[in-house]
Amino acid sequence: MSKSRREFLTQSTLTLLASTSALAQTPVTPPTPGAPPAFGTSPSVGPEVSSATFAEAEKLVQFPLTEKDRAQAAGNWRAAMAPLYERRTGPRKVAIPTTTAPYSLINSILPGQPTLPAKNEFLRTTSEAPLPTTDEAIAFAPVHQLSRWIETRKLTSTRLTEIYLARIQRLNPKINCIITLTRDHALAQAKAADAEIAAGHYRGPLHGIPWGAKDLLDTANIATTYGAEPFQHRVPTADATVAERLNAAGAVLIAKLSLGALALNDVWFGGQTMNPWLLEEGSSGSSAGPGAATAAGLVAFAIGSETGGSIVSPSMRCGVTGLRPTYGRVPRTGAMTLCWSLDKLGPMARSVEDTMLVLNTITGPDGHDVACVPSKLDFDARAPIKNLKVGYFPQWMKEAPATDVDRAALAAISTLGMTPVEVTLPDWPYDNLDLILFAEAAAAFEEIALNHQLDQLKAQVPDAWPNTFRQSRFLSAVDYVQADRLRRMVAVEMARIMNEVDLLLVPSLRDEILTITNFTGHPSLTLRAGFVEVSEARSDWAPDPAKPLPKFNPPRRVPHGVTLIGRLFDEGTIASAGLALERHFNVAQENPPGF
Repeated sequence: MSKSRREFLTQSTLTLLASTSALAQTPVTPPTPGAPPAFGTSPSVGPEVSSATFAEAEKLVQFPLTEKDRAQAAGNWRAAMAPLYERRTGPRKVAIPTTTAPYSLINSILPGQPTLPAKNEFLRTTSEAPLPTTDEAIAFAPVHQLSRWIETRKLTSTRLTEIYLARIQRLNPKINCIITLTRDHALAQAKAADAEIAAGHYRGPLHGIPWGAKDLLDTANIATTYGAEPFQHRVPTADATVAERLNAAGAVLIAKLSLGALALNDVWFGGQTMNPWLLEEGSSGSSAGPGAATAAGLVAFAIGSETGGSIVSPSMRCGVTGLRPTYGRVPRTGAMTLCWSLDKLGPMARSVEDTMLVLNTITGPDGHDVACVPSKLDFDARAPIKNLKVGYFPQWMKEAPATDVDRAALAAISTLGMTPVEVTLPDWPYDNLDLILFAEAAAAFEEIALNHQLDQLKAQVPDAWPNTFRQSRFLSAVDYVQADRLRRMVAVEMARIMNEVDLLLVPSLRDEILTITNFTGHPSLTLRAGFVEVSEARSDWAPDPAKPLPKFNPPRRVPHGVTLIGRLFDEGTIASAGLALERHFNVAQENPPGF
């Protein structure tokens, strides 16, 4: 069919109006009493279609028809199927508010599975190091140390905030990770925190701690842009639940951090966010700003989000610690929706314990996010890890993207008293699940696709959202349901594996496990475990021969992380194992040169 979408919509409306007019002039035969309604008896609407239309469409959905099948399908399409588009094409259009979630809900816990953990308990470390003598050392200190210094009034929130503001002014031009700097807001919050603490009202371990929000988290009266041109001047009137909870904890919002436009990769309307460890490459995405800002010591911690790898990948690239919570643990109210059944909000910091301190503050239902469920959080920084069973995939550890760092982590499992256990997964086409992501994302941003505001985005390459959202309009609804059923099969397989082990150790960027665990909702913890050398800059984008990536001779040294996958709602166990690995490798303290 050669007509454009705009022509289709126009023709559809005109045809329907003509049909309505004809019906008004023709007496309607009353139905026989008791006759039930039948499919395919609506007034004909939309453009004419033919057997040739279906012959071309078959190529998109890979569903071959015979000529007889095509003729029959075309014969009543305008009465049977075209009316199903009325919600979008009119005349009775229905606008769906952006806050409306799909009616179907994803529950990560399968029937019959136990809900872990059994209790709520949170015990942090008690040790306190002396306050460093330099601003740089203070800036890079982990949250669990910063909070002790603030609690004991060895450090004020105002001084800490000013340290980060000065670093942002000096260093952000190198990495381009700040969309909106909230200087006055931050200083006012810091001053209030100092006054409260001086008066004996200490709110907890995040009181007075400066943080940055990925700029898809609504902040009242502060721009929240989604990193995308169509939303560049968007200013919400209310805080997202996570921002509200961090405010209540006394945390200090210092900046809205960059994300790839509409949560894809690391290019936003202000350019590309770069990796502090290797300025010739992007910081990875879509939590590009949280990864870069945390690595560069511009914030104490950040809130990122993940749908398919957006916390794991920048944590790997930038050498920080990223915690992707179980789907359904943290409410997403007030956060940009990319995919209702996949989106997750989580902390990015410079140590394992820091991520748990933040998770403890933001966890639990808010009564608005229909996918957020009651859950418990059990974390003890001193918990023993001996005899924990750690699953791993033997073949994955032998091939890319696994490195010697991943293999060293596997060896460390035994050294630390945990037990490595070989596990397997069926050889299924897990990328088929992305049909769900693409369909939901295209639905979430339907309006800017239909009105061509997608054309404003800086990234217009074939693997960027504009092209994907357009292509997704032609995905099959039947295949969507089949992908959803495959999702359940995959969840059953993951349940089988997690019944055999306490956690998994996996190469962070292994595509299968990134896809599987995002779709099954399992939590992940990515932490720096060593360093590797790279001879070429890395990119989230498909290779472009016209724009080759920078090459390095001699190779450059960059951090490399490993990822632990936990049982559903059992973040405490992966944090305990992560703490042990963090202490074992002792590489988290090194900072990027020049920062």
